[in-house]
Amino acid sequence: MDVEETKDFHPEATMTTTDSGQVKVPAHALETAEAPGHMLTKAAARALAVLRVSTGFVFLWAFLDKTFGLGFSTPGERAWVNGGSPTNGFLSRVEVGPFPSLAHDLAGLWWVDTLFMVGMGAVGIALIAGVGLRVSAAAGGLIMVMMWAAEFPLDRFTTAGEASGSTNPFMDYHLIYAIVLVILALTYAGHTWGLGRLWARLPFVRKNRWMI
Repeated sequence: MDVEETKDFHPEATMTTTDSGQVKVPAHALETAEAPGHMLTKAAARALAVLRVSTGFVFLWAFLDKTFGLGFSTPGERAWVNGGSPTNGFLSRVEVGPFPSLAHDLAGLWWVDTLFMVGMGAVGIALIAGVGLRVSAAAGGLIMVMMWAAEFPLDRFTTAGEASGSTNPFMDYHLIYAIVLVILALTYAGHTWGLGRLWARLPFVRKNRWMI
């Protein structure tokens, strides 16, 4: 079995494979080391790295497109740098669920735009770099859950009584992204093809493990 060697900020917490293919993990490593898991193969670790970078690009591209109006979802004249609002178009059109009024009130507010854009950009950069995945999971997950609540797939009809277009009674891509972020954080996906190992060894990160 091709096993990914995992070293976190405990250098001694190294997994080895015997000639028979069995994985040996020191007892102290199981107790103290936060590693991706003693059965994680190199192929699985690399797959998680690809998933991490791909998800990061989704967040980062949304930030770049809305900031500079690159012509995909945001034309140049509606770019954030040109005075456009990254949240107005989405929130002002919310017509389902229990929060339409709140969404309309928040649409286009400068601080809502700022928090949304900073969150999207920071999560994207962190994921691509492979650092701060716990914070990214919390921040990105919150953004996705809030967007899920705005689209509210549980509601099959809009406030006007028209079909909402919901295709699932609960699950949608926002929740999938949130789940992916949690998985990436729990599996230390930044350790492979990322800066996760170096990040975890920094003194201030060691003292604040929530920053891993």
